[in-house]
Amino acid sequence: MFRKKPNIKALSPLRSSDRRKIAEQIIASFDIELHADHENNVVATEGSHDGHATVPTSLGALRNSLVPENALSARFTTTTGPDLTQVSGIVYVGAHPGEEQRVLWFKFEDRLIPTVYTLWKHPGIVPLLHTSDSVLQRLKGGADLMTPGLSRGPPFSSRATKGSVVAIASLERPSVPEVVGVCEIDVASLQKVQGVKGHAVRGQHWSGDELWAWSQGGKPGGNVPDVVEGWDASCPTSTPEEKVKNLTIGELSDDGEEGGVSLSQTTGDNIMGKGRNSFVEGEEAAPLEEAKLKGKEFSTKEIDDIFWNAFLFGLFQQRNNHKQDPHHGLDFPLNQSSIISSLVLPFLPITDSDQTHSLNIKKTSWKNVKKFIKAFDKAKILKSKERDGGECVVLDVDFEDPAITNFVPYKLPKKENASVESSGPSRSNITASNSSSKDDTIGQKLSLISLYRPKDSVYPIFEASSSSVKSFYLPTELRSIVTSYIESESLISDDDKRFIQINPIIANAIFDGRSAVDKEALAQGRCRREALFERVQDKCSPFWAILRNHQTREAVKAQAGSAPKIQITLETRSGNKTATKVAGFEVFHVRSQPLADELQKTCASSTSVNQQAGSSPKSPVMEIMIQGPQKDAVLKALEKRGVRRTWVEVRDKTKGKKK
Repeated sequence: MFRKKPNIKALSPLRSSDRRKIAEQIIASFDIELHADHENNVVATEGSHDGHATVPTSLGALRNSLVPENALSARFTTTTGPDLTQVSGIVYVGAHPGEEQRVLWFKFEDRLIPTVYTLWKHPGIVPLLHTSDSVLQRLKGGADLMTPGLSRGPPFSSRATKGSVVAIASLERPSVPEVVGVCEIDVASLQKVQGVKGHAVRGQHWSGDELWAWSQGGKPGGNVPDVVEGWDASCPTSTPEEKVKNLTIGELSDDGEEGGVSLSQTTGDNIMGKGRNSFVEGEEAAPLEEAKLKGKEFSTKEIDDIFWNAFLFGLFQQRNNHKQDPHHGLDFPLNQSSIISSLVLPFLPITDSDQTHSLNIKKTSWKNVKKFIKAFDKAKILKSKERDGGECVVLDVDFEDPAITNFVPYKLPKKENASVESSGPSRSNITASNSSSKDDTIGQKLSLISLYRPKDSVYPIFEASSSSVKSFYLPTELRSIVTSYIESESLISDDDKRFIQINPIIANAIFDGRSAVDKEALAQGRCRREALFERVQDKCSPFWAILRNHQTREAVKAQAGSAPKIQITLETRSGNKTATKVAGFEVFHVRSQPLADELQKTCASSTSVNQQAGSSPKSPVMEIMIQGPQKDAVLKALEKRGVRRTWVEVRDKTKGKKK
């Protein structure tokens, strides 16, 4: 509701009697119960734990905490819904001791609704629901929470009934409410969420909207806390330093990637009792003591240790398997998904499918892969860097660190015990990214998608349709936005549905009047609907992204411009000898050395891998050269790696023309 800046009129002080009435209305509306703790002389709200919620010791103090002294109020107007309906209400502004004045409550449709600033100070005053971080980001863009998006239930809070005010937190930070909304259905009575259609919660306010950003002094919105004690009993309240000795997490920031990695990996029978306590299956090493884990529930500290040791095990294995390689078989930089799929998941000692739920990165004290990597960076075992898109990549690993060199491997489960479909390579197939013997890109599924982001000229059409002008859209989504705008403005021609009437916004945004076609359309006052779709798409900046396997477009950073193609060039060398060159395959997740090795065997010819002339040393583009006219062999090898024929451009310089 507050995606756009509301019009807040002049603030005026609340009278003491009015402030008391508002506070009592809040206490009654949200069923805030006072429970005196005689030992600690603390009063807690419903949903708080052990007096951690900072609620005062008397009714008067509680009123002051909910609606502080010297609170101000003002009327506001804003727009809401796809039709941009104008609505009005009242905001209540106040400041907690030592903090900036913020909007603490707002009244809309005769209902008092707390802002996130109030929720962070008063845990438990409304029911708390959870969703994934990717869904939460959409909610913070103005979307409503659909029923399948609900997490950590059923059962849900018994207070989350239809029409009740609820808070929503992400699984990344389960104790920090970031969205406030109103239940559209009786969430408490849901027996399942998967397969159930419809809206669950209508968003009203979130951290990052214009109400959150408002302040009298013009200061930016307050920082979102990492933990709010009292909101989520299952959320660890201790610091990461208390969870893992001598580890710090570094800066805590939300990434474009989703916080957890689902473990669909072969399972095993043991966990490190004292860190590392058995032997690697197939190695000649004496078995040490095993700690049986079957059916055991792990604490956060134990899960931290399991993930920590699994990553060390993966690095230890790389070091031993590729002793001659200066990088020990790793192709830097390593992205987050590669680290988890190749160096962590295969080394988790999971015994059964039930433990795949417990051994999840979300259940560690780090909560996501980025913070997990940064913990190793802090321990100086590796060097990482955060890219512009928020992804954390590993630039180098110190394989001589004692934590790796002195690591004692433990026994891993046998391959035949696998009962869960693996999403990553099996243990026997863990190899270096550049390894010539194995190539995990064979059989990968690739999708090349074209995306568009609106330019300034078409902003009015997107804003009128309540669509973000900063987002990327598929062509079908652009069509839906334009269709929604046409229907909302009633622009469809009465005599011919294929035509739409040109209103001032379309005339200014789409038709500049420079061409004869534009002049004719403006003179007639209408144009074909399909022509409008094409014009809007032309007015957007093109982007592209390549999705691998089960990646979503939200997890991949879109690249500007037209999608690239792999270049296959046939040219004559040394008189009449033909050579085939291949370049530009890196963006399709194809690695140079495994491809060169396969082509060498397939073509029974010599191959070489070199940096392409003219490419940047910081971001080199590799080029494979194969002796002979090997176009068909190269195309077949690329198809095995998910590359379609239409993504490849063949240039035959031996005949002086393109094919």
